Amino acid sequence: MHTVRGLDSEGVQKPVGTRSSASSSEASSSPPGATTVRGGRRLTPDTGSEDEDEDELEGDEGPGRRLSDGCESSSRRQRRRLYNPEEERSVVRKFDRKLVVFLAGLYLLSFLDRSNIGNARIAGMDDDLQSVPPRDDWYIWSVAAFYIAYIAFEWMALLWRIIPAHIYVAALVLSWGVTASLQAVAVNYPMLIFLRTVLGIGEAGFTGVPFYLSFFFRRSELAFRTAIFVSAAPLATTFASSLAWLILKLAESGPIAPWRLLFLIEGFPSILAAALAWNIVPDSPQTASYLTRREKKVARLRLEDEKTPTPRHGVSSSSSSSSKPVSAARDTLAVFSDPAAWLTSAIFFLTNLAYSSMPVFLPTILRSMGHDAVSAQALAAPPYLAAFLIVLVTAYASDAMRARAPLLMAHALASAAGYAVLALSSCDWLPLGPLEPGSWVRYLAVFPAAVGFFNVVVLTIAWSINNQRGEARQGAGFALLQVVGQCGPLVGTRLYPDRDAPYYTSGMAVCAGAMLSVALLAAVLRGYLARVNRRWDEEEAGRGGDDEGEEGEALVGSTTGVRTSPFRYML
Repeated sequence: MHTVRGLDSEGVQKPVGTRSSASSSEASSSPPGATTVRGGRRLTPDTGSEDEDEDELEGDEGPGRRLSDGCESSSRRQRRRLYNPEEERSVVRKFDRKLVVFLAGLYLLSFLDRSNIGNARIAGMDDDLQSVPPRDDWYIWSVAAFYIAYIAFEWMALLWRIIPAHIYVAALVLSWGVTASLQAVAVNYPMLIFLRTVLGIGEAGFTGVPFYLSFFFRRSELAFRTAIFVSAAPLATTFASSLAWLILKLAESGPIAPWRLLFLIEGFPSILAAALAWNIVPDSPQTASYLTRREKKVARLRLEDEKTPTPRHGVSSSSSSSSKPVSAARDTLAVFSDPAAWLTSAIFFLTNLAYSSMPVFLPTILRSMGHDAVSAQALAAPPYLAAFLIVLVTAYASDAMRARAPLLMAHALASAAGYAVLALSSCDWLPLGPLEPGSWVRYLAVFPAAVGFFNVVVLTIAWSINNQRGEARQGAGFALLQVVGQCGPLVGTRLYPDRDAPYYTSGMAVCAGAMLSVALLAAVLRGYLARVNRRWDEEEAGRGGDDEGEEGEALVGSTTGVRTSPFRYML
């Protein structure tokens, strides 16, 4: 007979029932297709259907499930996986194809609507909207207005946990699609600045997508999925430049000003995408319509290994529900005293100096190199296409290495080198003398500069989410990253005033220094995280590993459990 134990009111195990060994052996020797019972779950292998007790539904733990609030239950320590690696891979592939790719498409539309103002400027927008007398800073304010609103409404990234995702995403996409299209009817710069402010509010909430993806993927899977999402930015810039070139060619003799047609054509698709988002985006893995019932269970179980408990011994299970809000609030506030969170935010701030400025000013920079408007649009595409491809390779390698800092530092240094060439190209003391404004050396230096900062953005976002324990800290850490980091564009959008043409030496020098600082801060952050990990390892060794480790889930057919690793910072 096997004794099933529960807990009395004081947390002491006591027998509450028995199960015969005959029943146990019958379950283990059931023929294929028969219903199997394991650990309170009933699975039908042929159909993948399952029945489960009330206390095993997501978010519910009945009596006898916990020893104390925040501590692992014995059933979780000893549970067995009810799925195999192929089933897990199938679930991940479905999320990649149906969720990540779609969200990347939405981000492509988002970045297209935000950055095409640079293409519109050299397509005649500045001439049509300029005031009398003219003001040189109108364009800078139209770019900065977007980021001011973007920063002020970064808190909307936290709404992913409050508003159902399918409603939230559809509303955001619809808002920026309508606003981006309305830019085509702007009659002056003040009106355009107002529309850019509204556009920034609509896009601010969408910055929470990497946090949202952490609900579906493991820590070691997150960088590549974040890369697929964020890589839509350089792809959008490539697409924007190519499309702008095509529109300019077609609209040269048309009735609509090319820049107005540009805003209209590139803004309208977002309105259509909003309707698709309502039906495609799931609120959680459990509501994904493209998963079977069994796959939904697999999606939940595969992430439970990475949930890190916060032990608080002596707290009874009866008080657990009332202490959860207090615990969440404490975890949220703890982020503000976490050096890792602040260092990551500083890295993001410095990276955004370049990330926010190059896409909206590159057409103007290329025009100052001596190229005409149409050629400048075409030449703006290749650096971002290269960035799109290299971002995916880098993120995949980062996940495989389970490390962020080495690749982040390498790309930051490459970006700094590219900007340094651009900044020094007007210096008389160079071995080859000052470079001509239209020199191909200057154009080629744009490639490492752009590729570098796009890669740093991807790795920094994934690094931030990886290194916060629990959903409350992840949400707060991501919000801090965005609020601090998005202040970078307020500086970045003022780096390339017209008076600095054609070399824009000061702006290029600032970006070079910023990316060099990113590499140094990443090295400092990695050293700090490694030291904390060593301290935790020593503390765990002193306790014999009993507190941190837990019995993991064994694969189907395995007879031994595996111990899952305790939380450690990803370096």
